[in-house]
Amino acid sequence: MTDGSLLELTGIGVTYPGPPEHVALREVDVSLAAGSYTAVVGPSGSGKSTLLNMIGLLDRPTVGRRRLLGVEVDDLSDRDLVRLRAGALGFVFQAFHLIPRRTVVDNVMLGGLYTGMSRTQRRSAAEAALERVGIAARGGALVDHLSGGERQRVAIARAVLSDPPVLLCDEPTGNLDTVTSEQVLGVLEELWRAGTTVVVVTHNPDVAARAGRVLHVRDGCVTEPERPRTGSVVS
Repeated sequence: MTDGSLLELTGIGVTYPGPPEHVALREVDVSLAAGSYTAVVGPSGSGKSTLLNMIGLLDRPTVGRRRLLGVEVDDLSDRDLVRLRAGALGFVFQAFHLIPRRTVVDNVMLGGLYTGMSRTQRRSAAEAALERVGIAARGGALVDHLSGGERQRVAIARAVLSDPPVLLCDEPTGNLDTVTSEQVLGVLEELWRAGTTVVVVTHNPDVAARAGRVLHVRDGCVTEPERPRTGSVVS
C-alpha cells in the first residue's frame, strides 16, 4: 500500500450483466490519503455512484482489489465486511434517510447499531456527535420539525457517531438552498480539519472547488486533471 494512503482501489472494474451488458467502471486506480478532502464530479450516469459504492464497500467489484486500513477488503466474508464498514466508514446522503416521528438523538443512535456499542454507549456517542455538528440543543426534537439544514446535520452526526476515519457524502447539499449548503459544507470542513478523511460526490462546481483534490468520472474512467488551488481547501 502506498505510504500514507488510507484506502486503495487497484484495477477496479464493475460490469452489470445485461442484456445489454453495462460497464460502470473501467479498471480504476484510486488512492485516498488519510486526512484528505476529495470531491468526485462527473455527468449523470458517468459512474460516480458506482465509484462511491466501491470506496464505501457497499458492492463488490467485477475485477480488481481494494485495501482499507491495511485490510484486503475483497478477501473478507460478508459479515466481516459489514463490521469493517461500520467501524471505518460514515455515509451521508442527499435524502437524509431519517426515521420520521423519532427524535434527533434516536436517529443518530442508529448509526451505532452495527458497532457493538451498548444502548447507553450509543446514546452518549450520539450526544457527542450532535455537539460536534452544532445541533446538540435539538437532540430531543422530532426530526419532522427540523429544517433541511438541521436534518442534514443530524444525518452527519449519525454518520460520525463511531468516529469513523472516512466520511462519504453523496450530494450532501443537493436538497439545500445556498445559505444552508454553506452551513453544511462548513460542518464537513470542520470534521476534515479534525482529521476525518472526507469524500464528496457532487454536481456543483462550487462544492467541488472547496476540496483539495477533484476526481473526474466519465464513461466509467477516473481522471485527476491539474487545477489551481486558489480558494480551495488544501488536502
